[in-house]
Amino acid sequence: MAEVSMNYSEVQKLADGFRTAGDTLEAVGKALEVAIGILKATAFFGLVGNLALAHYLEGIKPNVDRLAATCEEMSMDLVGAIISLRDGDTS
Repeated sequence: MAEVSMNYSEVQKLADGFRTAGDTLEAVGKALEVAIGILKATAFFGLVGNLALAHYLEGIKPNVDRLAATCEEMSMDLVGAIISLRDGDTS
């Protein structure tokens, strides 16, 4: 069986980077949600272009949410890999 090694601190930095990216993308998703609500509200006052922009942002938001979830998953997977290798879990 091949020897497996890992620089734990470097992989932890990668995991932290993914977690930070996930947190940032979650904040962007929340900001998009607020912006969409404001744009839809102003559309009732005759600013019809805002409704079009709200629909555009509604198309972007699911992608941002999925990317945030993927970043969080990558972070957890990297942490899991560190724990498994460090603690000798061979399952």
